[in-house]
Amino acid sequence: MSDRTLVAGVDSSTQSTKIVVCDAATGEVVRTTRAPHPDGTEVDPQRWWEAYEQASGDGVLDGVSAIAVGGQQHGMVTLDEHDGVVRDALLWNDTRSAGAAADLTAELGGTAAWVDAVGLVLVPSFTVTKLRWFAQHEPELAARAARVVLPHDWLTGRILKQGNGFERWTTDRGDASGTGYWSAGTNDYRLDLLKTAFGRELEVPEVLAPSAAAGRTDSGMLVAAGTGDNMGAALGLTLSPGDVVVSLGTSGTVFTPHDSAIRDETGAIAGFADATGRHLPLMCTLNAARVLGAAATMIGVDLAELDRLALAADPGAGGLTLLPYLDGERTPDLPDATGTLSGLTRSNATPENLARAAVEGMLCNLVNGVDALRRHGVAVERVLLIGGAAASQAVREIAPGLFRAPVVVPAPGEYVGIGAARQAAWALSGEAAPPTWQLEVDSEYAVRSGQETAAAEVVARYQALVASTHGV
Repeated sequence: MSDRTLVAGVDSSTQSTKIVVCDAATGEVVRTTRAPHPDGTEVDPQRWWEAYEQASGDGVLDGVSAIAVGGQQHGMVTLDEHDGVVRDALLWNDTRSAGAAADLTAELGGTAAWVDAVGLVLVPSFTVTKLRWFAQHEPELAARAARVVLPHDWLTGRILKQGNGFERWTTDRGDASGTGYWSAGTNDYRLDLLKTAFGRELEVPEVLAPSAAAGRTDSGMLVAAGTGDNMGAALGLTLSPGDVVVSLGTSGTVFTPHDSAIRDETGAIAGFADATGRHLPLMCTLNAARVLGAAATMIGVDLAELDRLALAADPGAGGLTLLPYLDGERTPDLPDATGTLSGLTRSNATPENLARAAVEGMLCNLVNGVDALRRHGVAVERVLLIGGAAASQAVREIAPGLFRAPVVVPAPGEYVGIGAARQAAWALSGEAAPPTWQLEVDSEYAVRSGQETAAAEVVARYQALVASTHGV
Protein backbone atom coordinates (compact mmCIF):
# COMPACT_ATOMS: atom_id res chain seq x y z
CA MET A 1 0.00 0.00 0.00
CA SER A 2 1.54 3.29 -1.16
CA ASP A 3 1.75 6.17 1.28
CA ARG A 4 2.10 8.81 -1.44
CA THR A 5 -0.16 11.86 -1.42
CA LEU A 6 -2.71 12.09 -4.22
CA VAL A 7 -4.24 15.24 -5.72
CA ALA A 8 -6.87 15.66 -8.42
CA GLY A 9 -7.46 18.18 -11.19
CA VAL A 10 -10.81 18.66 -12.91
CA ASP A 11 -10.93 19.93 -16.49
CA SER A 12 -14.49 21.14 -17.08
CA SER A 13 -14.25 22.07 -20.75
CA THR A 14 -16.74 22.85 -23.49
CA GLN A 15 -16.98 19.21 -24.47
CA SER A 16 -16.48 17.16 -21.32
CA THR A 17 -15.41 16.82 -17.70
CA LYS A 18 -12.08 15.10 -17.22
CA ILE A 19 -10.56 14.20 -13.85
CA VAL A 20 -6.83 13.56 -13.53
CA VAL A 21 -5.44 12.09 -10.30
CA CYS A 22 -1.71 12.70 -9.79
CA ASP A 23 1.06 12.03 -7.31
CA ALA A 24 1.46 15.34 -5.48
CA ALA A 25 5.26 15.11 -5.33
CA THR A 26 6.11 14.02 -8.87
CA GLY A 27 3.06 14.78 -10.99
CA GLU A 28 2.83 11.16 -12.14
CA VAL A 29 -0.67 10.55 -13.50
CA VAL A 30 -2.28 7.76 -11.50
CA ARG A 31 -5.69 7.61 -13.20
CA THR A 32 -7.97 9.65 -15.46
CA THR A 33 -11.67 9.58 -16.24
CA ARG A 34 -14.04 11.61 -18.39
CA ALA A 35 -17.73 12.19 -19.04
CA PRO A 36 -19.29 14.16 -21.91
CA HIS A 37 -21.07 17.51 -21.89
CA PRO A 38 -23.95 18.38 -24.22
CA ASP A 39 -23.06 20.23 -27.39
CA GLY A 40 -23.99 23.86 -27.90
CA THR A 41 -23.10 27.41 -26.89
CA GLU A 42 -25.34 27.49 -23.83
CA VAL A 43 -25.86 24.77 -21.24
CA ASP A 44 -27.54 24.16 -17.90
CA PRO A 45 -24.67 24.04 -15.34
CA GLN A 46 -26.39 21.02 -13.80
CA ARG A 47 -25.08 19.07 -16.81
CA TRP A 48 -21.53 19.92 -15.67
CA TRP A 49 -22.31 18.57 -12.23
CA GLU A 50 -23.80 15.38 -13.65
CA ALA A 51 -20.66 14.90 -15.74
CA TYR A 52 -18.48 15.52 -12.68
CA GLU A 53 -20.43 12.96 -10.67
CA GLN A 54 -20.12 10.43 -13.48
CA ALA A 55 -16.38 11.06 -13.91
CA SER A 56 -15.70 10.95 -10.16
CA GLY A 57 -17.63 7.74 -9.57
CA ASP A 58 -16.27 4.26 -8.87
CA GLY A 59 -13.81 5.49 -6.27
CA VAL A 60 -11.84 7.78 -8.60
CA LEU A 61 -11.29 10.27 -5.78
CA ASP A 62 -10.49 7.67 -3.11
CA GLY A 63 -7.39 8.78 -1.22
CA VAL A 64 -7.31 12.23 -2.85
CA SER A 65 -6.20 14.92 -0.39
CA ALA A 66 -6.83 18.01 -2.53
CA ILE A 67 -8.67 18.95 -5.71
CA ALA A 68 -8.87 21.97 -8.02
CA VAL A 69 -11.04 22.83 -11.02
CA GLY A 70 -9.80 24.22 -14.34
CA GLY A 71 -12.82 25.45 -16.27
CA GLN A 72 -13.67 26.94 -19.64
CA GLN A 73 -13.20 30.70 -19.46
CA HIS A 74 -15.75 33.51 -19.80
CA GLY A 75 -18.99 31.53 -19.36
CA MET A 76 -21.79 33.52 -17.71
CA VAL A 77 -23.43 31.67 -14.81
CA THR A 78 -26.08 33.85 -13.14
CA LEU A 79 -27.48 32.85 -9.75
CA ASP A 80 -30.46 34.08 -7.73
CA GLU A 81 -30.36 35.04 -4.06
CA HIS A 82 -30.65 31.36 -3.09
CA ASP A 83 -27.82 30.34 -5.49
CA GLY A 84 -30.24 28.78 -7.95
CA VAL A 85 -29.21 29.00 -11.61
CA VAL A 86 -31.27 31.71 -13.31
CA ARG A 87 -30.72 30.64 -16.93
CA ASP A 88 -28.54 28.30 -18.95
CA ALA A 89 -24.93 29.45 -18.90
CA LEU A 90 -23.80 31.33 -22.00
CA LEU A 91 -20.46 29.84 -23.02
CA TRP A 92 -17.32 31.49 -24.42
CA ASN A 93 -18.20 30.45 -27.98
CA ASP A 94 -21.66 32.03 -27.92
CA THR A 95 -21.45 35.12 -30.16
CA ARG A 96 -24.95 36.56 -29.69
CA SER A 97 -23.46 39.41 -27.63
CA ALA A 98 -21.45 40.84 -30.57
CA GLY A 99 -23.69 43.92 -30.65
CA ALA A 100 -23.36 44.34 -26.90
CA ALA A 101 -19.56 44.23 -27.22
CA ALA A 102 -19.65 47.03 -29.81
CA ASP A 103 -22.06 49.10 -27.71
CA LEU A 104 -20.03 48.76 -24.52
CA THR A 105 -16.82 49.61 -26.36
CA ALA A 106 -18.35 52.83 -27.63
CA GLU A 107 -19.90 53.74 -24.28
CA LEU A 108 -16.55 53.67 -22.46
CA GLY A 109 -14.82 55.63 -25.20
CA GLY A 110 -13.32 53.02 -27.50
CA THR A 111 -10.94 50.07 -27.42
CA ALA A 112 -8.10 52.01 -25.77
CA ALA A 113 -10.34 52.82 -22.80
CA TRP A 114 -11.17 49.14 -22.28
CA VAL A 115 -7.51 48.12 -22.55
CA ASP A 116 -6.63 50.75 -19.95
CA ALA A 117 -9.45 49.56 -17.69
CA VAL A 118 -9.17 45.76 -17.84
CA GLY A 119 -6.48 44.87 -20.39
CA LEU A 120 -9.00 43.64 -22.97
CA VAL A 121 -10.53 44.73 -26.25
CA LEU A 122 -14.11 43.52 -25.96
CA VAL A 123 -15.28 40.58 -28.06
CA PRO A 124 -18.47 38.53 -27.59
CA SER A 125 -16.60 35.83 -25.65
CA PHE A 126 -16.10 38.01 -22.56
CA THR A 127 -18.60 37.73 -19.70
CA VAL A 128 -19.31 41.46 -19.47
CA THR A 129 -20.78 41.47 -22.99
CA LYS A 130 -23.01 38.51 -22.17
CA LEU A 131 -24.34 40.35 -19.12
CA ARG A 132 -25.35 43.29 -21.32
CA TRP A 133 -27.08 40.96 -23.78
CA PHE A 134 -28.90 39.21 -20.93
CA ALA A 135 -30.15 42.46 -19.40
CA GLN A 136 -31.38 43.75 -22.75
CA HIS A 137 -32.95 40.62 -24.21
CA GLU A 138 -34.24 38.71 -21.16
CA PRO A 139 -35.06 41.45 -18.62
CA GLU A 140 -37.52 39.37 -16.58
CA LEU A 141 -34.96 36.60 -16.07
CA ALA A 142 -32.19 39.13 -15.52
CA ALA A 143 -34.22 40.72 -12.72
CA ARG A 144 -33.85 37.46 -10.75
CA ALA A 145 -30.03 37.48 -10.89
CA ALA A 146 -28.25 38.30 -7.62
CA ARG A 147 -24.70 37.24 -8.50
CA VAL A 148 -22.58 36.12 -11.44
CA VAL A 149 -19.86 33.45 -11.38
CA LEU A 150 -17.75 31.61 -13.94
CA PRO A 151 -17.98 27.89 -14.82
CA HIS A 152 -14.97 26.93 -12.68
CA ASP A 153 -16.31 29.05 -9.80
CA TRP A 154 -19.68 27.31 -9.98
CA LEU A 155 -18.23 23.79 -10.04
CA THR A 156 -15.81 24.60 -7.20
CA GLY A 157 -18.72 25.91 -5.14
CA ARG A 158 -20.86 22.90 -5.97
CA ILE A 159 -18.12 20.48 -4.84
CA LEU A 160 -17.92 22.36 -1.54
CA LYS A 161 -21.70 22.52 -1.15
CA GLN A 162 -21.93 18.77 -1.73
CA GLY A 163 -19.19 18.27 0.88
CA ASN A 164 -20.73 20.69 3.41
CA GLY A 165 -17.70 22.98 3.16
CA PHE A 166 -19.11 25.92 1.22
CA GLU A 167 -18.53 29.35 2.79
CA ARG A 168 -18.65 31.84 -0.11
CA TRP A 169 -18.29 32.01 -3.88
CA THR A 170 -14.66 32.25 -4.98
CA THR A 171 -12.57 32.58 -8.12
CA ASP A 172 -8.92 33.25 -9.01
CA ARG A 173 -6.95 35.95 -10.85
CA GLY A 174 -6.61 33.92 -14.04
CA ASP A 175 -10.27 33.25 -14.66
CA ALA A 176 -11.41 36.64 -13.31
CA SER A 177 -9.15 38.38 -15.83
CA GLY A 178 -11.33 37.11 -18.68
CA THR A 179 -14.59 38.64 -17.46
CA GLY A 180 -14.16 42.25 -18.62
CA TYR A 181 -14.81 43.55 -15.10
CA TRP A 182 -11.58 42.55 -13.35
CA SER A 183 -8.17 43.98 -14.17
CA ALA A 184 -4.93 41.99 -14.17
CA GLY A 185 -3.09 45.30 -14.15
CA THR A 186 -4.59 46.53 -10.86
CA ASN A 187 -5.59 43.13 -9.38
CA ASP A 188 -9.06 44.41 -8.64
CA TYR A 189 -12.66 44.34 -9.84
CA ARG A 190 -14.11 47.12 -11.96
CA LEU A 191 -17.64 46.82 -10.62
CA ASP A 192 -18.55 50.09 -12.28
CA LEU A 193 -18.11 48.34 -15.64
CA LEU A 194 -20.24 45.41 -14.51
CA LYS A 195 -22.95 47.85 -13.45
CA THR A 196 -22.68 49.69 -16.77
CA ALA A 197 -23.17 46.41 -18.61
CA PHE A 198 -25.97 44.95 -16.52
CA GLY A 199 -27.70 48.09 -15.37
CA ARG A 200 -27.31 47.35 -11.67
CA GLU A 201 -24.90 45.75 -9.23
CA LEU A 202 -24.36 42.01 -8.97
CA GLU A 203 -22.39 40.10 -6.34
CA VAL A 204 -19.10 38.67 -7.59
CA PRO A 205 -16.85 35.94 -6.17
CA GLU A 206 -13.90 36.64 -3.91
CA VAL A 207 -10.61 36.47 -5.85
CA LEU A 208 -8.30 34.04 -4.05
CA ALA A 209 -4.52 33.98 -4.13
CA PRO A 210 -3.10 31.34 -6.50
CA SER A 211 -2.22 28.82 -3.78
CA ALA A 212 -5.19 29.53 -1.52
CA ALA A 213 -7.91 27.08 -0.57
CA ALA A 214 -11.57 27.75 -1.32
CA GLY A 215 -12.49 25.38 1.51
CA ARG A 216 -12.56 21.77 2.66
CA THR A 217 -15.20 19.12 2.32
CA ASP A 218 -16.51 17.27 5.37
CA SER A 219 -14.22 14.38 4.40
CA GLY A 220 -11.21 16.69 4.81
CA MET A 221 -10.41 17.07 1.12
CA LEU A 222 -8.95 20.51 0.40
CA VAL A 223 -10.56 22.35 -2.52
CA ALA A 224 -8.10 24.80 -4.10
CA ALA A 225 -8.92 28.07 -5.83
CA GLY A 226 -9.05 26.59 -9.32
CA THR A 227 -8.53 28.64 -12.48
CA GLY A 228 -9.40 29.04 -16.14
CA ASP A 229 -8.59 26.31 -18.62
CA ASN A 230 -5.76 28.12 -20.40
CA MET A 231 -4.18 29.08 -17.08
CA GLY A 232 -4.48 25.46 -15.98
CA ALA A 233 -2.78 24.25 -19.15
CA ALA A 234 0.08 26.70 -18.61
CA LEU A 235 0.54 25.37 -15.07
CA GLY A 236 0.36 21.76 -16.26
CA LEU A 237 3.01 22.30 -18.92
CA THR A 238 5.54 23.74 -16.42
CA LEU A 239 6.58 26.40 -18.91
CA SER A 240 10.00 28.08 -19.04
CA PRO A 241 10.84 31.57 -20.37
CA GLY A 242 10.68 31.49 -24.18
CA ASP A 243 8.03 28.74 -24.25
CA VAL A 244 4.94 29.72 -26.22
CA VAL A 245 1.99 27.33 -26.21
CA VAL A 246 -0.17 26.82 -29.28
CA SER A 247 -3.23 24.82 -28.33
CA LEU A 248 -5.30 23.32 -31.16
CA GLY A 249 -8.52 22.12 -29.59
CA THR A 250 -12.10 23.28 -30.14
CA SER A 251 -10.63 26.76 -29.96
CA GLY A 252 -7.11 27.74 -30.90
CA THR A 253 -5.02 29.59 -28.34
CA VAL A 254 -1.55 31.10 -28.14
CA PHE A 255 -0.19 32.01 -24.71
CA THR A 256 2.93 32.34 -22.60
CA PRO A 257 3.69 33.32 -18.99
CA HIS A 258 4.97 36.88 -18.65
CA ASP A 259 6.15 39.03 -15.77
CA SER A 260 4.14 42.10 -16.70
CA ALA A 261 0.80 42.93 -18.27
CA ILE A 262 0.81 43.43 -22.05
CA ARG A 263 -1.23 46.30 -23.45
CA ASP A 264 -2.57 45.56 -26.94
CA GLU A 265 -5.11 47.96 -28.45
CA THR A 266 -5.43 45.81 -31.58
CA GLY A 267 -7.23 43.13 -29.59
CA ALA A 268 -4.95 40.39 -30.86
CA ILE A 269 -3.56 39.74 -27.38
CA ALA A 270 -5.76 39.70 -24.27
CA GLY A 271 -4.08 40.83 -21.05
CA PHE A 272 -5.00 37.89 -18.85
CA ALA A 273 -3.47 36.89 -15.52
CA ASP A 274 -2.09 33.38 -14.97
CA ALA A 275 -2.51 30.93 -12.10
CA THR A 276 0.80 31.76 -10.37
CA GLY A 277 0.50 35.49 -9.69
CA ARG A 278 2.03 36.52 -13.02
CA HIS A 279 0.45 37.31 -16.40
CA LEU A 280 -0.68 35.19 -19.35
CA PRO A 281 -0.95 37.25 -22.56
CA LEU A 282 -3.19 35.17 -24.81
CA MET A 283 -4.69 35.10 -28.26
CA CYS A 284 -7.76 32.94 -28.92
CA THR A 285 -9.50 31.87 -32.12
CA LEU A 286 -12.83 30.12 -32.52
CA ASN A 287 -11.53 27.84 -35.26
CA ALA A 288 -8.87 25.19 -34.75
CA ALA A 289 -9.08 21.38 -34.75
CA ARG A 290 -12.59 21.29 -36.18
CA VAL A 291 -11.26 22.94 -39.36
CA LEU A 292 -9.44 19.69 -40.10
CA GLY A 293 -12.56 17.68 -39.36
CA ALA A 294 -14.59 19.85 -41.72
CA ALA A 295 -11.97 19.52 -44.47
CA ALA A 296 -11.92 15.73 -44.06
CA THR A 297 -15.70 15.62 -44.34
CA MET A 298 -15.64 17.81 -47.45
CA ILE A 299 -13.06 15.59 -49.15
CA GLY A 300 -14.78 12.42 -47.91
CA VAL A 301 -11.87 10.94 -45.96
CA ASP A 302 -10.92 10.33 -42.34
CA LEU A 303 -8.35 12.41 -40.46
CA ALA A 304 -5.55 9.93 -41.07
CA GLU A 305 -6.08 10.18 -44.82
CA LEU A 306 -6.35 13.97 -44.59
CA ASP A 307 -2.90 13.90 -42.99
CA ARG A 308 -1.47 11.80 -45.80
CA LEU A 309 -3.00 14.02 -48.46
CA ALA A 310 -1.71 17.24 -46.85
CA LEU A 311 1.85 15.92 -46.69
CA ALA A 312 1.64 14.79 -50.32
CA ALA A 313 1.02 18.37 -51.48
CA ASP A 314 3.68 21.02 -51.95
CA PRO A 315 3.94 23.93 -49.48
CA GLY A 316 1.42 26.57 -50.44
CA ALA A 317 -1.12 24.03 -51.71
CA GLY A 318 -0.62 25.07 -55.32
CA GLY A 319 -1.91 28.55 -54.58
CA LEU A 320 -4.97 27.56 -52.50
CA THR A 321 -5.52 29.60 -49.33
CA LEU A 322 -8.17 28.86 -46.74
CA LEU A 323 -9.46 31.45 -44.28
CA PRO A 324 -10.82 29.01 -41.71
CA TYR A 325 -13.54 31.22 -40.20
CA LEU A 326 -16.03 28.35 -40.25
CA ASP A 327 -17.75 29.37 -37.00
CA GLY A 328 -17.21 33.10 -37.32
CA GLU A 329 -14.07 34.31 -35.62
CA ARG A 330 -12.99 35.83 -32.34
CA THR A 331 -9.49 37.01 -33.34
CA PRO A 332 -9.82 38.92 -35.55
CA ASP A 333 -13.23 39.99 -34.24
CA LEU A 334 -15.46 38.73 -37.05
CA PRO A 335 -18.38 36.92 -35.37
CA ASP A 336 -20.43 36.73 -38.58
CA ALA A 337 -17.61 35.73 -40.92
CA THR A 338 -17.59 32.52 -42.92
CA GLY A 339 -14.76 30.50 -44.40
CA THR A 340 -13.15 31.52 -47.67
CA LEU A 341 -11.25 29.30 -50.11
CA SER A 342 -9.22 31.49 -52.45
CA GLY A 343 -7.04 30.84 -55.49
CA LEU A 344 -8.95 27.82 -56.81
CA THR A 345 -8.09 26.75 -60.36
CA ARG A 346 -8.60 23.60 -62.38
CA SER A 347 -4.94 22.71 -61.96
CA ASN A 348 -4.84 22.96 -58.15
CA ALA A 349 -8.29 21.52 -57.45
CA THR A 350 -7.02 18.30 -55.89
CA PRO A 351 -7.74 16.58 -52.57
CA GLU A 352 -4.06 16.94 -51.67
CA ASN A 353 -4.06 20.72 -52.09
CA LEU A 354 -7.34 21.16 -50.27
CA ALA A 355 -6.03 19.11 -47.33
CA ARG A 356 -2.81 21.13 -47.28
CA ALA A 357 -4.72 24.43 -47.44
CA ALA A 358 -6.83 23.37 -44.45
CA VAL A 359 -3.75 22.62 -42.33
CA GLU A 360 -1.94 25.79 -43.42
CA GLY A 361 -5.01 27.97 -42.94
CA MET A 362 -5.71 26.66 -39.46
CA LEU A 363 -2.07 27.22 -38.45
CA CYS A 364 -1.79 30.66 -40.09
CA ASN A 365 -4.69 31.79 -37.92
CA LEU A 366 -2.48 31.00 -34.89
CA VAL A 367 0.71 32.40 -36.44
CA ASN A 368 -0.92 35.81 -36.04
CA GLY A 369 -0.95 35.26 -32.27
CA VAL A 370 2.68 34.16 -32.08
CA ASP A 371 3.76 37.14 -34.16
CA ALA A 372 1.69 39.49 -31.99
CA LEU A 373 3.62 38.27 -28.94
CA ARG A 374 6.87 38.90 -30.79
CA ARG A 375 5.76 42.48 -31.52
CA HIS A 376 5.36 42.98 -27.77
CA GLY A 377 8.92 41.85 -27.14
CA VAL A 378 8.12 38.30 -26.05
CA ALA A 379 10.87 35.81 -26.88
CA VAL A 380 9.67 32.80 -28.86
CA GLU A 381 12.37 30.17 -28.44
CA ARG A 382 10.13 27.18 -28.99
CA VAL A 383 6.45 26.43 -29.59
CA LEU A 384 4.73 23.75 -27.51
CA LEU A 385 1.96 22.21 -29.59
CA ILE A 386 -0.96 20.72 -27.65
CA GLY A 387 -4.62 19.87 -28.24
CA GLY A 388 -6.37 17.36 -30.45
CA ALA A 389 -4.96 18.61 -33.76
CA ALA A 390 -1.40 18.35 -32.38
CA ALA A 391 -1.70 14.60 -33.07
CA SER A 392 -1.67 15.33 -36.81
CA GLN A 393 1.66 14.54 -38.43
CA ALA A 394 0.98 17.15 -41.11
CA VAL A 395 0.40 19.80 -38.46
CA ARG A 396 3.62 18.84 -36.67
CA GLU A 397 5.75 18.97 -39.82
CA ILE A 398 4.24 22.14 -41.31
CA ALA A 399 4.11 24.16 -38.07
CA PRO A 400 7.84 24.95 -37.50
CA GLY A 401 8.21 26.84 -40.76
CA LEU A 402 5.03 28.83 -40.29
CA PHE A 403 5.81 29.70 -36.65
CA ARG A 404 9.52 30.28 -37.42
CA ALA A 405 10.48 28.32 -34.31
CA PRO A 406 11.21 24.74 -33.26
CA VAL A 407 8.09 22.82 -32.30
CA VAL A 408 7.88 20.54 -29.27
CA VAL A 409 4.97 18.16 -28.91
CA PRO A 410 4.52 17.14 -25.26
CA ALA A 411 3.48 13.60 -24.50
CA PRO A 412 -0.30 13.25 -24.82
CA GLY A 413 -1.92 14.39 -21.61
CA GLU A 414 -4.83 16.26 -20.08
CA TYR A 415 -2.80 19.36 -19.33
CA VAL A 416 -5.65 21.48 -17.99
CA GLY A 417 -6.45 18.73 -15.51
CA ILE A 418 -2.77 18.18 -14.72
CA GLY A 419 -2.36 21.91 -14.12
CA ALA A 420 -5.37 21.96 -11.82
CA ALA A 421 -3.89 18.99 -9.93
CA ARG A 422 -0.58 20.85 -9.63
CA GLN A 423 -2.45 23.82 -8.20
CA ALA A 424 -4.17 21.51 -5.71
CA ALA A 425 -0.77 20.11 -4.68
CA TRP A 426 0.50 23.67 -4.24
CA ALA A 427 -2.41 24.65 -2.01
CA LEU A 428 -1.95 21.48 0.02
CA SER A 429 1.79 22.05 0.50
CA GLY A 430 1.62 25.62 1.79
CA GLU A 431 4.86 26.34 -0.10
CA ALA A 432 5.68 29.64 -1.81
CA ALA A 433 5.82 28.05 -5.29
CA PRO A 434 4.07 25.14 -7.01
CA PRO A 435 5.79 21.75 -6.91
CA THR A 436 8.29 21.02 -9.68
CA TRP A 437 6.82 18.50 -12.08
CA GLN A 438 8.70 17.38 -15.20
CA LEU A 439 7.20 17.70 -18.68
CA GLU A 440 7.46 14.57 -20.80
CA VAL A 441 8.17 15.31 -24.48
CA ASP A 442 6.76 13.14 -27.25
CA SER A 443 8.64 14.58 -30.23
CA GLU A 444 10.47 17.65 -31.52
CA TYR A 445 10.52 19.26 -34.96
CA ALA A 446 13.12 21.77 -36.14
CA VAL A 447 12.71 24.38 -38.86
CA ARG A 448 14.08 22.55 -41.91
CA SER A 449 16.42 24.15 -44.40
CA GLY A 450 14.42 26.03 -47.02
CA GLN A 451 11.18 25.65 -45.09
CA GLU A 452 11.05 29.25 -43.86
CA THR A 453 11.01 30.83 -47.33
CA ALA A 454 8.09 28.75 -48.57
CA ALA A 455 6.29 29.20 -45.26
CA ALA A 456 6.75 32.98 -45.36
CA GLU A 457 5.03 33.03 -48.75
CA VAL A 458 2.11 31.04 -47.34
CA VAL A 459 1.72 33.42 -44.37
CA ALA A 460 1.99 36.51 -46.58
CA ARG A 461 -0.69 35.20 -48.94
CA TYR A 462 -2.92 34.33 -45.99
CA GLN A 463 -2.55 37.79 -44.44
CA ALA A 464 -3.22 39.48 -47.76
CA LEU A 465 -6.43 37.47 -48.12
CA VAL A 466 -7.57 38.47 -44.62
CA ALA A 467 -6.94 42.11 -45.45
CA SER A 468 -8.68 42.00 -48.84
CA THR A 469 -11.64 39.99 -47.59
CA HIS A 470 -12.24 41.58 -44.18
CA GLY A 471 -10.11 44.73 -44.10
CA VAL A 472 -8.15 43.67 -41.00
